Amino acid sequence: MGSLSIWHWLIVLVIVVLVFGTKKLKNIGSDLGGAVKGFKDGMKEGGSSADAAAPAAPAQQVSNSQNSQNSQKASDSNTVDVEAKTKS
Repeated sequence: MGSLSIWHWLIVLVIVVLVFGTKKLKNIGSDLGGAVKGFKDGMKEGGSSADAAAPAAPAQQVSNSQNSQNSQKASDSNTVDVEAKTKS
C-alpha cells in the first residue's frame, strides 16, 4: 500500500494528459529543454571567461605612493568597485 504500482502511474498520466492536452505538454517539454540547454551553455561560457581573466597583467609602477596603492587595490580580483545610487 505504501508504494505506487504501474497502474497508479498510468492513471495519473492519463489525467495529466486530459487536463493539459498533448500539445501543451509538448510545449512545456521543449521550453524546459531549451532552458536546460541555455543554462549549460551559460555555465560553459562563464567557466571559460573566468579562466581567461585569471592571468591578469601586473600593475604598472607609479611614482606617487598613494597612486600606487590605489592601482593595487583596483587590480585586486576580490575588490568590487560600485557606486550607490538613490532612487528619486
